[in-house]
Amino acid sequence: MPGSATGPTTAADSAWPEPVPLDPRTAPLPRYGTGSLADLLPAIAAGQEVPGLTSGLALAPADRVCVFLVDGLGWELLRDHPAEAPFLTSLLSTSLNGTGAPLTAGFPSTTATSLASVGTGLPPGAHGLPGYTVADPATGRLMNQLRWQPWTDPHAWQPYPTVFQLADAAGVHTCQVSAPTFAETPLTKIALSGGTFHGRLSGEERMDLAAEQLGAADRSLVYTYYSEVDGKGHRFGVDSAEWRDQLRYVDGLAQRLAEQLPPRAALYVTADHGMIDIPFDPESRLDFDTDWELRAGVALLGGEGRARHLYAVPGAAGDVLAVWREVVGERMWVASRDEAIEAGWFGPPGGTGGVDDRVYRRIGDIVAAARDDIAIVASETEPKESAMVGLHGSMTPVEQLVPLLEVRS
Repeated sequence: MPGSATGPTTAADSAWPEPVPLDPRTAPLPRYGTGSLADLLPAIAAGQEVPGLTSGLALAPADRVCVFLVDGLGWELLRDHPAEAPFLTSLLSTSLNGTGAPLTAGFPSTTATSLASVGTGLPPGAHGLPGYTVADPATGRLMNQLRWQPWTDPHAWQPYPTVFQLADAAGVHTCQVSAPTFAETPLTKIALSGGTFHGRLSGEERMDLAAEQLGAADRSLVYTYYSEVDGKGHRFGVDSAEWRDQLRYVDGLAQRLAEQLPPRAALYVTADHGMIDIPFDPESRLDFDTDWELRAGVALLGGEGRARHLYAVPGAAGDVLAVWREVVGERMWVASRDEAIEAGWFGPPGGTGGVDDRVYRRIGDIVAAARDDIAIVASETEPKESAMVGLHGSMTPVEQLVPLLEVRS
């Protein structure tokens, strides 16, 4: 056939353009130091004159403060469901000097990482829980940091004191009110301990006891927690009736607690991450266990579907990075360990990226974070996680942004 008016057609003209992988430096970073979950308790405790704590997050001081953390209640999810959460929605426009601005979780936006950041006031690269599952450099095995399996010495894994411990030592009445099953878990010990732990089964009991403890002293710091918004989201999705029922329930819990605040008190309602429903189709859920390209050169697959740590066989890290960028790099930010650290994924950007030496090799040789509606599942090795409807872990707004709602008495 003859060429076009502009000249003959060549193979180069008709070839598909080469895919351009996402630049890891373009990922929307957590606001470490100014507006992340790690900045919340240091700001509160500094306002209660606990020595040695500073924060770039500006909060008005209060003698008595309660932090109510709702697992899985992302800022965008709350904003998009005003009918199910009228009380919490009413606080969106009045909190934080009228801005209603959310905080960011750290990376990854997952429970173990976020709770450790809340409790220690440190980014993931410092406290050392940088994922759902990460490699233990001492054993070469994956360690689940939520379930703490296989067991390792908690205080060797996370050696820093919690803000609760510092507040308790400074004479602030300090306690945690949560489910009894969390009383002795390693995650509680290294992230949320300090003062006394009070176990209560129902949400109503927790709200009532949190209010009572808040008024038990002139200076008090109380933490309480509810998990089932996250649980229903994982099982049924955030577009389900079951999830919306939980949002209604937790809205009532927050109002119940707010109405019982003693004088000179502040209540902050926040969360550890948001959530996104990922479709069950081969384009949206890539199965690592059956995909030879994704498996090639990978010794261990860590993290979770939306935020993966890849531990390469010796000498294969460069090849793994290249393949993952080719296969999923247009839909996920794929970075080498040093690129992710330098970009500020695990702590403030530049230099060491806030990553302690003991934490450095817990981070994957390659780290992949989803931008689009995609997850890297593992149907054989992670069957329960792969069956979840709602997922989280990455830095997209629906996963990373969490509310910081304020009520004062």
